[in-house]
Amino acid sequence: MSGDAATPWGEQGSLTVPISAIEHFSYCPRQCALIHVEQTFDENVFTVRGRISHERVDGGETENRPGIRVLRGIPLWSDRLGLRGKADLVELRPGHPPFPVEYKVGRRRPPHADLQLCAQALCLEEMLGTDVPAGAIYSHAERRRHRVRLTHALRQRTVMLVDEIRAQLQRQILPPAVDDARCPPCSLVHACLPQVVARPARLRGLQGALFRPLNPAEDDA
Repeated sequence: MSGDAATPWGEQGSLTVPISAIEHFSYCPRQCALIHVEQTFDENVFTVRGRISHERVDGGETENRPGIRVLRGIPLWSDRLGLRGKADLVELRPGHPPFPVEYKVGRRRPPHADLQLCAQALCLEEMLGTDVPAGAIYSHAERRRHRVRLTHALRQRTVMLVDEIRAQLQRQILPPAVDDARCPPCSLVHACLPQVVARPARLRGLQGALFRPLNPAEDDA
């Protein structure tokens, strides 16, 4: 999960997109809008674990190992794409391109985190003037790294999502709920209420019950 060291507006007056919003939007556009438009955020066991693990990674200092320099919690930006955020970890080896690593608590489930990693790489390329052809997702659940090739298709998809997220932030509109397998593990399930909002007939019934007039006999009691 990338932190957002971002200002709301870029130099050209265009809305700046937080890198973390890319994974949120890829997983569920409504989740993205709840977090980044309505500023709604609830904790569950997964978000708590994620926050703790990122504090450990981001809070570390620069580390020098044999043949490798490890940078943690690096601020990232792209003026071309209007992106701001942070990299969990970037490895630098002499003669090799920068290698970003994104830490996740759960198992890797492409493409959501891969897109976020790709956005980090695009920022590094602009900032450092070098190619970043690959990175990795580290899964705490699996205790392993997944190497990710940052292909042309993945880059195109990432840039497209950035534009879609910017449009969502500008419109300030909350997309409809979906009520599918993505909802139960989501920390925002109680704020989103997908089982109610995604079923118009049920919602109308609940609204009708909420505003039903009191029985006159009950009113006189």
